[in-house]
Amino acid sequence: MTDLQPTEDEPEFVADYLLYLLAAASDGASAQFHAQVRSLGLRVPEWRVLACLHDRDGAMITQLARIALVEQSRLTRIIAQMEQRGMLIRQSDPTDGRRVRVFLTPQGRALTNTLVPQAQAHETKLLSQLSGEGGQNLKPLLRALLDTLDEGASKKP
Repeated sequence: MTDLQPTEDEPEFVADYLLYLLAAASDGASAQFHAQVRSLGLRVPEWRVLACLHDRDGAMITQLARIALVEQSRLTRIIAQMEQRGMLIRQSDPTDGRRVRVFLTPQGRALTNTLVPQAQAHETKLLSQLSGEGGQNLKPLLRALLDTLDEGASKKP
């Protein structure tokens, strides 16, 4: 009978699979910070919207959906709820009335001013736990991977 257990020379597929490693690292790292987000009464998608608007106040919903990693119709509902709670406002684009832009309110800006430094501190702590230059190299490598994926997506018919 053949031994189906992986050998030391053959790592287990899942344990060495890039997509698993990326997802597991994201889940583990995010769980730590998302506890802080929830302690302020926010859901994770709401935090993502606030973080995006921190950098791009007045972004269009289509841009926010892409950056916040939320499907656009779901994001529209999230934005409406956040608007009701006073965190942001929607306004028609002055150059094209069909477009809607999303802006932080003072309350939303206060939340981002609290959470963004906490997110940056969390990131610094995570990266410092990697040995050698791993922490310094990780983000450039991930950006390069994302750029490659974006290029591949733009070449599709």
